[in-house]
Amino acid sequence: MSEDQIDNNEERDEEFSGGQENQHDGLQDNIIPISGMYKEYFLDYASYVILERAVPVLNDGLKPVQRRILHSMRELEDGRYNKVANVIGNTMKYHPHGDASIGDAMVQIGQKDLLIDTQGNWGNIFTGDRSAAPRYIEARLSKFALDVVFNPKTTDWQLSYDGRNKEPITLPVKFPLVLVQGVEGIAVGLACKILPHNFNELIDASVAYLKGRSFKLLPDFLTGGQADFSDYNNGLRGGKVKVRAKIEADDKKTLKITEIPFGTTTTSLIDSILKANSKGKIKIKKVEDNTAEHVEIIVHLNAGYSPDKMIDALYAFSNCEVSISPNACVIHENKPLFIGVSEILKRNTEHTKELLNQELLIKKQELETSWHFASLEKIFIENRIYRDIEECETWEDIIATIHKGLKPHIKHLKRAVTDEDVARLVEIKIKRITKFDSTKADNYIASLEDELKVVQGHLDNIVEYAVDFFKRIKKKYGEGRERKTEIKTFGSIERTQVAVANQKLYVDRAEGFVGTGLKKSESEFVGECSDIDDVIVIRKDGVMMVTRMASKTFVGKDIIHVAVWKKGDARTTYNMVYKDGASKKSFMKRFQVTSITRDKEYPLTKGASGSEVHYLSVNPNGEAETVLVQLKPVSKVKKLKFELDFSQLAIKGRGAGGNTLTKYPVKRIEQKEKGLSTLGALKIWYDDSVSRLNKENRGELLGEFHAEDKILTIMQSGHYKLYGLDVSAHFDDDLIHIEKFKPNKPISCVYFDGDKQQFNVKRFLVEETDKKTSFISEHEKSYLEVCSTDWVPRAEIVFRKEKGKDQRENQEINLAEFIAVKGLKAVGNRLTTHTVNNVNLLAPLEPNLGDLQDLDQSSQSEEEVSHPPEKNEEEKKEKSSAIKPIDDDDSSQISLF
Repeated sequence: MSEDQIDNNEERDEEFSGGQENQHDGLQDNIIPISGMYKEYFLDYASYVILERAVPVLNDGLKPVQRRILHSMRELEDGRYNKVANVIGNTMKYHPHGDASIGDAMVQIGQKDLLIDTQGNWGNIFTGDRSAAPRYIEARLSKFALDVVFNPKTTDWQLSYDGRNKEPITLPVKFPLVLVQGVEGIAVGLACKILPHNFNELIDASVAYLKGRSFKLLPDFLTGGQADFSDYNNGLRGGKVKVRAKIEADDKKTLKITEIPFGTTTTSLIDSILKANSKGKIKIKKVEDNTAEHVEIIVHLNAGYSPDKMIDALYAFSNCEVSISPNACVIHENKPLFIGVSEILKRNTEHTKELLNQELLIKKQELETSWHFASLEKIFIENRIYRDIEECETWEDIIATIHKGLKPHIKHLKRAVTDEDVARLVEIKIKRITKFDSTKADNYIASLEDELKVVQGHLDNIVEYAVDFFKRIKKKYGEGRERKTEIKTFGSIERTQVAVANQKLYVDRAEGFVGTGLKKSESEFVGECSDIDDVIVIRKDGVMMVTRMASKTFVGKDIIHVAVWKKGDARTTYNMVYKDGASKKSFMKRFQVTSITRDKEYPLTKGASGSEVHYLSVNPNGEAETVLVQLKPVSKVKKLKFELDFSQLAIKGRGAGGNTLTKYPVKRIEQKEKGLSTLGALKIWYDDSVSRLNKENRGELLGEFHAEDKILTIMQSGHYKLYGLDVSAHFDDDLIHIEKFKPNKPISCVYFDGDKQQFNVKRFLVEETDKKTSFISEHEKSYLEVCSTDWVPRAEIVFRKEKGKDQRENQEINLAEFIAVKGLKAVGNRLTTHTVNNVNLLAPLEPNLGDLQDLDQSSQSEEEVSHPPEKNEEEKKEKSSAIKPIDDDDSSQISLF
């Protein structure tokens, strides 16, 4: 708006205000500044949302709407189901909001399967399907809720919002309800997120706290899955929980998701998978959702894709892995309080102990009152004091006469006799007096005294009483509430390692461009890549650079090498010969590129102007070839040709200048012979905490591996499986043994044959296959007892005591002597005719070298298996090929200039 327009508007406003001046003179005193209204109203609103809507109270763990729903259900409780619509209507007496908010809150409580016993379609926490309309579903309070949530005698009350009814300020919940249910709420300037915890584990923690022992709480989700709680931070702000779906490989072409992360549904999970597929992060055929009572999502893979790698890709690019940030916040004394879940449990446990103490005190008072009146009644009737009041004419005379009659007999009473006590005596009916039984009265009084002793004992030992209370709750309601979420430690997934190659990389060597968007007619195809990869480029002037994958990036002209670069790759080795621009000498070097700063130019030469690369080869497994160097015919050069064996050079950093090759000018360099890797065998470790292989010295060293070596895994289910050297491999949850595979090393096992109902022993050699193979009988009751890959394993048999007989002593056996090595399908020999309780493995014996040679004459020795023989010269010549430019299909990339 221009200044003229503003002025015109102001003039019109003045004219209008002038015309209305007399009309508003009397209202000037009633004007309230907007700033003041905003300050007060906003704070009132913020306080209301925090205290009355979004954040639970510490003592009972409930938001106001949840508390009102439970109170309303207790009002309607008669043991039968009530229509949810009726419950909602009754709750509206206490909750000043619409029926929709009450209904949604009630469904959320019901889906947690703890406080409300539901009937009908209450929705599905796995699929995210909504519940049926309130008029079609029914509910009643669960037995657990009736047992631990309500007690009018220990409840503090307040008037409802309209003053017509009474509602509880907080419910007397004798359980850490806020931790078992979890809660999430967003208020004004404040948020709350407490993750749900396991029912039984909370009880165990409360018992441990009461006994003065330490405890640790970790969340547990109804949807199951796997979770890494390493950074949970006791549920406080700043913590983080990683939750993963449970994914299994059905076969090479199919993955099955059986549990989903907390906070997701099968619908949202499938949508995230399809979204990742449409973006090219993963490649799948289709996804099927077979979820009913249990989760079952089938992911069909394209041919040629590794199931293990695809599992990692699903974790990296879809909601199969989610990160949750807790923020524990509760209301305490009408203020928000940020405390950890351990402190919440301690305070809830103390609150439970106080409530139990109050209940005992109330019960004690009730018993004392009953004892007091029973004693008075006995005195009143046995001493026939009721006859003394026959002549009394006024109420005061009656009271005084009874007091006088009781006085000689009340010395043993625990409190004074009041007029109210006398009034109750007067109200006793003649029928009761005539049928009074002194013996029964004495027995009743004695029983009250016994109960009082018990109650007083509980009060004197309130901690033990609280412990027994929690144990009773666990025994009564803990069945079926075992932990559903598996606690694991996740290894980090390098997104670039698992991303599907969804792009094609091109290079324009002459103009100096690389990228996925270059015109095919003007560029050269390099290979498949993903859009999150990095690209390494080496130019003819000896300059190297790594840059992000992009549609088109200028990296400099005269490109001699371009490829996808993997961070931390300690196997790929570059063999190079270059001319130094300053000295004109030629140098040779071997180096690796494991870490860089993106878009920074690194000189691979000594950095002098005029430097030039004569020869460069890229070897993914550290191969060292032999090349033929031909010099230019100049004076004083006696030998124009000579060989260079790169295996004689040590691998150094990329910044090293290298060794002098020749001071004379080089005409050309040709590859003469391909070489073997100089890096030696690759060391592989197994990290039990994350159940993954690695090369970073984490966990147990499995050994040194060559390309053809395999890994043997044995499962508790009685199966074995062989794996190649794939660090992304996923192993079965029941893995009990993993080691480097040696073909001539037998497996010894003791298993229970469910068909013959006996323990058998068998020894066998592993048949090399990539399939999961069973080595025990297939009967449903068969199971593996013990298994060993030692050369001479020993076992101890523990016998079961037979009725009427002495306990048989344990027996030690040498499994290698007990049975010879047989075929995989052999049943084996029976272990013993006696009843076996269990079998334990003992320390193995040292093997005899002669026995090992006799075991399998045709197999190689351990050293031969670990180190394959060198290829002869003929094989090398057959496998050597003519010199050719870089080709993505070759395992080693070579550039010649």
